Amino acid sequence: ENSSYPVMLTLMVPRESKSYRHIYFTCFLFLYLLILSINIRLISVIIMEKSLHEPMFMFLCNLCVNVIYGASGFYPIFLSNLLLDSYVISFHMCALQTFVIYSSLITEITILTVMSYDRYVAICRPLDYHSKLTKNTCLKLILLSWIIPNCYTVPAALLSNLRTFCKYHIDKLYCDNWSIVKLSCASSSFNNLLGYIIIVTLFSFVGVIIASYIKLIAACKSSLENRRKFWQTCFPHFLSLMNLIFAWLFGAMYNRYGANDIPESLRNFLSLELIIVPPVVNPLIYVLKIKAVRKKVFKSRIASRIHFSEVQKKC
Repeated sequence: ENSSYPVMLTLMVPRESKSYRHIYFTCFLFLYLLILSINIRLISVIIMEKSLHEPMFMFLCNLCVNVIYGASGFYPIFLSNLLLDSYVISFHMCALQTFVIYSSLITEITILTVMSYDRYVAICRPLDYHSKLTKNTCLKLILLSWIIPNCYTVPAALLSNLRTFCKYHIDKLYCDNWSIVKLSCASSSFNNLLGYIIIVTLFSFVGVIIASYIKLIAACKSSLENRRKFWQTCFPHFLSLMNLIFAWLFGAMYNRYGANDIPESLRNFLSLELIIVPPVVNPLIYVLKIKAVRKKVFKSRIASRIHFSEVQKKC
């Protein structure tokens, strides 16, 4: 009798939000603009420079698009909550935010899996590289990296939201699937089953990446050129993967211990680490580590500044 479909849900209020609300807003707005600027710059350079029209950079461009997609599922809503000092979200907007964040995270691991296959073919089977990774094949792999995650996130979102609820407060700064499940009065058996399936799938992707790295390391032992390629192109990929795995671990720690066992500030960090760190760090890793990308990014930046100064002089 006490269960219903909620129209509005309440979110966790940041600590001392009354005093530091504008500081929080400024910091998170800066982070969001930083994520957008870095990733848009990288996408534009890859699109504009014909020398970067290769499979590895096509997949990197896809990774940047996914980062923007995932960040846009969190930051606009959180910034509006800070600006209005109202930590209330509609049920449908909460469901949409959950879907965007989860689909972005699963898409990221599928993209990293595709990128590991690209590096495996490039280093271990260089003669077959252009025949195996044609433009059509790359487009198919990019489409699959988006279709596969949505095959999991759409049923998960439906199972979580087509339920009756007994509670209306989410003890987190944003909506996620497990937080919504905990609001329900009904059994979460099907949600748990789907969660295990998603975990097994994610571990299988990680297994594919590990297998490709075993072969890559074996190939690098016999060739100095392969070692050079590995450090230039595979090492950024490895750092991105480690960054994502550690972010997942932080998120899992929050879901397991986030209720009352640790301080609120640490809980907020654990919950936001998955949203904040990978979108900022991953593009920077590729910009700073891959020489071809670094040169084009900084070259375009310098050229734009020179053009702007010339326009100013003419004015």
